[in-house]
Amino acid sequence: MDFALNPRESELQANARAFAATALPGAMQRDAAHEFPVALLQEAARRGYCGLGVPTALGGMGLGALEQCIVLEEIARADTSLHVTLSVHNSLACGPILRWGTAAQQQQWLPAMAAGQCLGAYALTEPASGSDAAALHTKAVRDGTGWRLNGTKLWITTGVSANTFVVFARTDPAAQKTKGISAFIVSGDAPGFTRGKPENKLGIRSSETVQLFFEDVLLPAAALLGEENRGFGYAMATLDGGRIGIATQAVGLAQAALDATVAALKPVAAAKGCAFTSQHADFIMADMATRTEAARLLVWRAARLRDQGIPHTPEASMAKLFASEAANRNCREAVALLGAEAYSGGTVERLLRDARVTEIYEGTSEVQRMLIARALRGA
Repeated sequence: MDFALNPRESELQANARAFAATALPGAMQRDAAHEFPVALLQEAARRGYCGLGVPTALGGMGLGALEQCIVLEEIARADTSLHVTLSVHNSLACGPILRWGTAAQQQQWLPAMAAGQCLGAYALTEPASGSDAAALHTKAVRDGTGWRLNGTKLWITTGVSANTFVVFARTDPAAQKTKGISAFIVSGDAPGFTRGKPENKLGIRSSETVQLFFEDVLLPAAALLGEENRGFGYAMATLDGGRIGIATQAVGLAQAALDATVAALKPVAAAKGCAFTSQHADFIMADMATRTEAARLLVWRAARLRDQGIPHTPEASMAKLFASEAANRNCREAVALLGAEAYSGGTVERLLRDARVTEIYEGTSEVQRMLIARALRGA
């Protein structure tokens, strides 16, 4: 069900749905082979999907947050791994450069990123700092006019193929842990920068996830993104957009699970000569549809606030929390209704595995509840 889309939004949705239809047939094969979707990313770039929020003057589509959600939901319905690659690239890599980068940095990086010539990644998480992001240990110290970067990052999406990294490091060890962090733009070919082996994951298996290692990586002064020691604020503001992106992914998964369930049970109903399967199944599908619509509207509300420049941390957290739990619930219900066929392989089994991570990355469900409660207290 589509709610109040204007003609431009409807066109964006239709075009994205057509692209997603080309991604769906090979999704199972790519998942089984852990195959990064290179050809699809090239086609996505041709359609402008690698520069969704990048201004047209810099080669992008210049879309707002809500318009990006509309596009990316369609892709998530077909291939979650493709979605998360595009979502991270657009929101977590292009986004900070667009918001805090100098004109020279934007000109250097964003046209190539919008064209898909450079894939972007976001490097915040570390082995000892997951939910407590401010506990990071990666350090950048001044070296002449530039910086020397040392440390390890963990669970980095698109870490193998990306060549533009937004990296967070401690630049003032004497400061309180949230106060002495800075952001840097790091090229993937920087000497001293290496990547680990791809992780063997439960889901989103054709999306790359690796460790990154920085050993005396020399960065020019121009690599500093924004102001020195302001990076933690940048990271949190960026994650508001990232959470909207993951919430969008979860809505796509929830919708895909509902679609698969309805499609599988329709022939059963037809064989019975009626419009229904059983009241039990119909009630479950009704709940699946209701959860999906509620999640979508929470996502669109958060995206609309972002477009209007209104602070939206609790709204983004509510969207991410509810949508991720809705996706997991819908996928479990789909397996329960469709039985052995859904459990032993096929689209629904893949959706169930892909959905699990939506409650974990970009902040666990517990972190989202903490942020919502903090807003309620006015903290």
